[in-house]
Amino acid sequence: MPTPPPTGPLVTRDTVSTQLRLLGVETGETLLVHSSLSSLGWVNGGAVAAVQGLLDALGPAGTLVVPTQSGDLSDPAVWGNPPVPDEWWDRIRATMPAYDPLITPSRGVGVIPETVRTWPGALRSAHPQTSFAALGPRAAEIVDAHAPDCRLGERSPLARLERLGARVLLLGAGYDACTSFHLAEYRIPSPLVPVGRPAPGGGWETVTEVSITSDRFDELGHDFERDRPVVRGRVGAADARLFPVADAVAYAERWLALHRPREEEFPHPRT
Repeated sequence: MPTPPPTGPLVTRDTVSTQLRLLGVETGETLLVHSSLSSLGWVNGGAVAAVQGLLDALGPAGTLVVPTQSGDLSDPAVWGNPPVPDEWWDRIRATMPAYDPLITPSRGVGVIPETVRTWPGALRSAHPQTSFAALGPRAAEIVDAHAPDCRLGERSPLARLERLGARVLLLGAGYDACTSFHLAEYRIPSPLVPVGRPAPGGGWETVTEVSITSDRFDELGHDFERDRPVVRGRVGAADARLFPVADAVAYAERWLALHRPREEEFPHPRT
């Protein structure tokens, strides 16, 4: 079968930067980006051009932040995408490489974050499962001191982004990807769960963490967009949404307190 022709629109570095500015991205701001490269159209230069466009829109005084999660550094007993045989679990735990911010790849967040992670000058936070990478003058301030037992809470880059007045850009991504909502989970009664992962010095460790889940985040996002100012537009073929981290967290605190299921009804976390 012949390869089908690419579907448009044709998107370039300049397309991304120009349309982001039209959307309302401001030079010098701090922007937390959740993205889907394929949603943009046919991007000339792929993820590199997309990142260049984001950096152009922010300018040299701006800071670009992306999630660089590595959820595969976790207990194989909870893996569901895909699961592995029970008899492998002990061997996997014993031999899993420890997290290294310089070489551990991101997983499940798309090619744009992985491109930012490896960009010259990028800094990455220290949490072995829910790290963030940042480029720009505020990068160190945002990613430093990410506590190893605080995935997305008060001692994570999310709380620093909130304090700095950062905004979220959903670039072809849905509200299910909005990590800012998770910060609200740390501010309402939430169950604690054991979280297993490779230890920094070798071997295996288990820490106690707040249970986090993106269950119903699409519904939360729908209500947030209905009730709060969210800038909407297009970048290439992608739907784009722009809003303050602080607005998302504050709204989610109230919404989750009303709609979050009881502790015993929380879905079991899956990687």
